[in-house]
Amino acid sequence: MVKTTLFIAAATVAAVGAFSPNMPQTESPATARRDFFKDTAAVVAGAALVSMPQVASAAVEVPEQITQYSFPENWGLTLKYEEDAAKVRDHMYTATTLGKGADRMEEYGKNMKKEMIDFVSYYRRFPKIAGKPSFSTLYTSINVLAGHYTSYGYKYPLPEKRRKRLYQEYSEIAKSLKRGR
Repeated sequence: MVKTTLFIAAATVAAVGAFSPNMPQTESPATARRDFFKDTAAVVAGAALVSMPQVASAAVEVPEQITQYSFPENWGLTLKYEEDAAKVRDHMYTATTLGKGADRMEEYGKNMKKEMIDFVSYYRRFPKIAGKPSFSTLYTSINVLAGHYTSYGYKYPLPEKRRKRLYQEYSEIAKSLKRGR
């Protein structure tokens, strides 16, 4: 809303400047129109850059990969969104941390993929939940991790660049869930 108002105000200023009667009459009307379109294009480009979503630039701690961990027994959904989202996020966090040769890594990956599919299949049907920032970010993370499992299998750890991106998303999910969003 504020961005739209600023955009309209900037376009108005550009139009007034281009067609102002206080301009010297040495310019032709065609030149004034050209200047108007040039100024308007600059305003539109600036507004587009401002309105684009910014990449999360917060420094996120990327933990070392692990091979020893406690295998969770609480797989599956409780059908309470906040609890399920937090649990899926925690399980995904652990899956992202697992290194090559981790105990029961393949079993963990298979359980993780089933839980992710169940979560998305159930909760995307509800518009109030599907519109939450925590859900959309978790959905993106699920696609990244599920894509890794589909392409590389369950025995291979995630590459460092993908891990870093996922940890940033996990941080955003935790913040959104904490705010109830």
